[in-house]
Amino acid sequence: MKSLIIAEKPSVARDIARVMKCSKQGNGYIEGSQYIVTWGLGHLVELADPEAYNPEYKQWKMEHLPLLPDPFKLMVIPQTSKQYAAVKSQLHRKDVDEIIIATDAGREGELVARLILKKAGCQKPIKRLWISSVTDKAIREGFAHLKDGREYKDLYDAAMCRAEADWLVGINATRALTCKYNAQLSCGRVQTPTLAMIAKREKTIRDFIPQPYYGLQAKNTSLSLTLTWQDSTSKRNYSFDRQRIECLLNSLSGKPALVDEVRRTPKKMLAPLLYDLTELQRDANRRFNYSAKETLNIMQRLYENHKVLTYPRTDSRYLSQDIVPTLKERLRACSIGPYKIPAGHLISQPLPQKLFFVDNGKVSDHHAIIPTEQFVQLDHMTVDERRIYDLVVRRFLAVMYPPYEYEQTSLTVKIGEETFLAHGNIVKHQGWKEVYETDTQKDLWESEQESELLIVKSQKLPPLKKGDSLPKLTLSMTQGKTKAPSPFNEASLLSAMENPVAYLESGNHELAKTLGETGGLGTVATRADIIEKLFSSFLLEKHGKDICLTSKARQLLELVPEDLKKPELTASWEKKLSGISQGKLKRNVFMADIRKYSQSLIRQIQTAEGTFRHDNLTNTKCPICGQRMLAVKGKNNEMLVCQDRECGHREITSRTTNARCPVCHKKMQLRGKGDGQIFVCSCGHKEKLKAFQDRRQKEGAGVTKKDVAKYMNQQKKEAQEPLNNALAQMLSGIKLDDPKA
Repeated sequence: MKSLIIAEKPSVARDIARVMKCSKQGNGYIEGSQYIVTWGLGHLVELADPEAYNPEYKQWKMEHLPLLPDPFKLMVIPQTSKQYAAVKSQLHRKDVDEIIIATDAGREGELVARLILKKAGCQKPIKRLWISSVTDKAIREGFAHLKDGREYKDLYDAAMCRAEADWLVGINATRALTCKYNAQLSCGRVQTPTLAMIAKREKTIRDFIPQPYYGLQAKNTSLSLTLTWQDSTSKRNYSFDRQRIECLLNSLSGKPALVDEVRRTPKKMLAPLLYDLTELQRDANRRFNYSAKETLNIMQRLYENHKVLTYPRTDSRYLSQDIVPTLKERLRACSIGPYKIPAGHLISQPLPQKLFFVDNGKVSDHHAIIPTEQFVQLDHMTVDERRIYDLVVRRFLAVMYPPYEYEQTSLTVKIGEETFLAHGNIVKHQGWKEVYETDTQKDLWESEQESELLIVKSQKLPPLKKGDSLPKLTLSMTQGKTKAPSPFNEASLLSAMENPVAYLESGNHELAKTLGETGGLGTVATRADIIEKLFSSFLLEKHGKDICLTSKARQLLELVPEDLKKPELTASWEKKLSGISQGKLKRNVFMADIRKYSQSLIRQIQTAEGTFRHDNLTNTKCPICGQRMLAVKGKNNEMLVCQDRECGHREITSRTTNARCPVCHKKMQLRGKGDGQIFVCSCGHKEKLKAFQDRRQKEGAGVTKKDVAKYMNQQKKEAQEPLNNALAQMLSGIKLDDPKA
């Protein structure tokens, strides 16, 4: 008899098959003497569409709502039905007596396999492979310690509850809003609070009134001192009272300056913690302007194809104790190229007894992202892969280096009765900062924003002691204006989604704690998709790097029920889902509450007063149905979309390309249709497509005829795809809401 192994993706299946000595290729599987390996393509089975319960539900009508199926039906995803059939045939083989689930080690990975088993009607015994990297060593060790599948029944129940709850709330609320306002509107427990956070930030910026503030400086050729005083809560070096500062300037001018105190304090700074996915996405966005989705895709290639980094979808920045014995082997694996010297330094000496980045209590499903024991070939990586790999490896090396040590000198000077301060640092030992080669990299872990009101900048201080007199000091008044918070970009939006406690309205400390423990809105694995979906639904648009709400999103937030705008909903759900996964809460109790909540949402939407108005209508008529089209802005393009959601016709009018302007080297937009297409740059440069192709051909670099043809075909395909087919858009809206939460 044989064991059937179900992997989540073909690449992982091939790795497992090689390690378990399976080499016979079949239709959707690889077979060996003891094991058969098959795979999904992510999900092969999902919850059925509404029309599976009643054909009438294909039409979106308010009288059909709420939809409350019990039990839920499953459907095979049409695009991957061929692979499902292959997996099903292997499940029912008479020589297979055991199933080994080898999908991703997490809640959603469990759901991927269990839905296949349920749809196929397979009742054979289950074992579970639980690993965090797909190196040969990790696979062998995982198979040596297979778990009983029954241990993960509660995890599966929690995943199923999440899927069914999102179906009930998302489909019912989306259909109700769309039917009531005759506009393509979708909502859910993750996407809507995310929009609400952006709206709150935009309101704060709009309502912000800059306030002038004033300070006092004392300078000579070698020293700059800042007036500082203690108020009721902390030290300040500014005042909003101009008259007060002017009076001090007049009264202190010409008075002697005496050194009151010179304090030298030794300081140590540990390296920043290892990366989880969200922190890596933030850094990649700040340094390389990668979107969260791009970073995740790059990480996935480094994990699955190159096998040089561990599982990317992790929310932990710590390692568990069992990883510590493997650290030296991982160091040897990445000891090449620019990492050879810093890694070699660590290999040649014992690791510290106590490692601050090792904590079993702070590791749930997966530990932080670190290099694997796999030998690295940098020349096989793309530029993007090298950049992300570099971030992870340097952070991995840094945490094992000694602390950065410096002596902080604080100089206190008295002029009259007022206190002036100056700070200076003397580096004693570079420690982990040796791992980073450039100032940009050294600043990576610093806070994104520092309050200009509170900084006394570090400087090189002259040798002084208490009682010394400081001659020739010139006093001057400084001034500035308070600044509004910055608009969200992808890095800061990821941070807000990870920690949305500041946006809780209830003040409930227990819910705040739950949000902190469960990772906020969405999961590390799904936030990138959520942001991308908000762009593709025309709820968000970009102005430079800034993320802004569209008119459609602002109106949606006015129409959607209040509960769906609050992070508290996700916090409440996650607390209960966590209880289900731990066996503390019954699945049927949670689902009964969700059904009642779905009914309440429908009543709120049906009785609400409000209207939706398309304020982006153009005079261009849809060539399919003749209605006026809407001008919308996607993440990287502008297009015309038919206002009739059942028609769904769209035309791309402008698209940001990778073609660079010959004048300023910024990315250009491609506008127009057919032979009349033209590249336009923000600097004013314009160039017809034909002229661009001729120029690039003469330059002998960049875009080839094949590249241009491929690009044009892709653009044509996208322009012809229906944008808002009713069912497709509804499902898209639902998947937006955290499929892995």
